[in-house]
This record gives sequence, structure tokens and C-alpha cells, in this order.
Amino acid sequence: MTDTVLEVRDLRVEFPTRTGILTALDGVSLSIQRGEILGVVGESGAGKSMTGLAILGLLEPPGRIAGGEIWLSGDRIDTLSEREMENVRGGRIGAIFQDPLTSLNPLFRVGDQLVETIRLHTDLGKEQARARALELLREVGIPAPENRIDAYPHQFSGGMRQRVVIALALCAEPELIVADEPTTALDVSIQAQITALLRQLCRERGTAVMLVTHDMGVIAETADRVAVMYAGRIAEMGTVEDVVRRPRHPYTEGLMGSIPSMHGDVAELQMIPGSMPRLDAIPQGCAFNPRCAHAGTRCRTEVPRINGTGAACWLALEGATE
Repeated sequence: MTDTVLEVRDLRVEFPTRTGILTALDGVSLSIQRGEILGVVGESGAGKSMTGLAILGLLEPPGRIAGGEIWLSGDRIDTLSEREMENVRGGRIGAIFQDPLTSLNPLFRVGDQLVETIRLHTDLGKEQARARALELLREVGIPAPENRIDAYPHQFSGGMRQRVVIALALCAEPELIVADEPTTALDVSIQAQITALLRQLCRERGTAVMLVTHDMGVIAETADRVAVMYAGRIAEMGTVEDVVRRPRHPYTEGLMGSIPSMHGDVAELQMIPGSMPRLDAIPQGCAFNPRCAHAGTRCRTEVPRINGTGAACWLALEGATE
């Protein structure tokens, strides 16, 4: 078995409209190894969730994959039919979304939903599937699962519902989990519990995790590597240690400068001027150049791509060759 679970190569996602084609993802490339958590971070509109949806085969029409490839453990999946992708989604790839109530049917007991998912993707009988459901609830930290398995979603707290959704994502022993803002709707203490749980399960099972979030603090606490996205492109990629402590891209520096310090040693938080560009108004050259205080002529005319520096930035690229 290959150690590379997910490999995305030069992915391009487009939305045809009456006024032209909008490019939502432009040449996104990334990979995730077994037992690794890759954090994907950026402001709203950066393309984080779009990347996850493309991997899951959940792009809403007229959205389409217009270029690139998506490979799962050596198998190409972006060319699969919808029927074939349904077997991959929920089986080989699990999904955890921001609001657990979008994944849980309020009319059915959580145990029934777990059993149904387990039986759909495995050969287990009803009693075996129920035993497996109890095991999963116990594994994700649901207290007294034998008493809670027949409860309805509304009878769980927000944090407990998210644990149930994680159990759902694990039903078929997936190779990859796409977790899209799984802690945003939770308070800080529960958020820490959920991120710790994801990390524990990733290590114990060897599952690869793509963690989509806007929160650099969550990335710093949870991920092994991080991909910073901006306007549908990868702006910077590297280990959490490198990106958090030694950011090379001005956009990453701005994100890190906007995080409050626990030690109170920052007099004033940084603010990135402006906002994420609309898909129909992405600037020429580096998409970040209108908001960058260091942008030069080359930044406004040529698109930088990541190389050995880990940052798609002409300043970083030119500095590396000096």
C-alpha cells in the first residue's frame, strides 16, 4: 500500500456563467500521507471548501473539474461516474462538515443512522453492525454509548453531535477524512476536545485527514503540514512549524499577525487591508498583490508558483536565489 493517500495534481475547477467562465480553483496541487493531518487555511472565498468538495465529488452544477487529477491511494477518482463515486464517498473517504445537523437526520435515532451506514459499506449483518456502532460511539468519546445509541440527534449537545458525525465518518474505515470547519460552531473547550480526538484517531488508525479551517490556531494545534490558500491558489505550503513560525508569503504573515497572543506581548494585531477578490475580478499576476505592501511590477504581471521555498511569492523566490 502506498503511503500517499491523497494526491491532487494541478486541479482546476470552473463555473460557466452567461458572462464567462469563473475559475474557483487554479492549479491546486497537494498530497496527504497515511496518518497525516494537512490543514488547509485561508479567508472565506480562498477555495478551501471548494477543494474538499471537488475531492468528495460534491461540486454543485454548473461547477466542474476542468483540469488536473485527483488520486486516492493510487486510484484516480476524478474520472469516476456518480454511481462509482457514491461507493468511494462514505466508504474510502469520510466527511465531517461544520454543522453536524446537516449530516444527521433528526427523524432517526443515531444508532439507526450508524447501522445503516455501516451496512451500506461493509458486509456486516444487523447485529454485528450495531455492535460496531457501539464500538465507534465509545471510540469517539460518547459516554455510556449503550444508553445513548437509541437517542435522537436533538438529545445530544453540539459537541456530542459532532462526535457522532465523526463516528459516521469512520464507519467504513476510510483512508481519508475531509473535515470542513468541524469545530467552528463549537465553544473553545469543546473545540479543543474535537481537534484532539481527530488527531488521536488519525494516529491510531493511520487515516489521512484534510482539515479545512479559517483558524490558524486550530491548524497550529492539530495539523502536521499546512496549505495556505488565496483566491483559488496555494499561496504557501510547509510544515506547521515552518509556516507558523517562519512564514514566507505576505498573506501568511498577515494571517499569523492577526492571531491574539496568549502572553499579551503583541501591542496591536495586524490587519490585512482589503478583502478576497471576487471570482470575476481576480487580479493579474499574484492575486494578493493589491493587498500586499511589498508588491512590485513582477507581482502585478506574472503568476508565481510554489517551488523549493514553499511560497508562491516573487519576493520569497527572488530572495532564495540571492
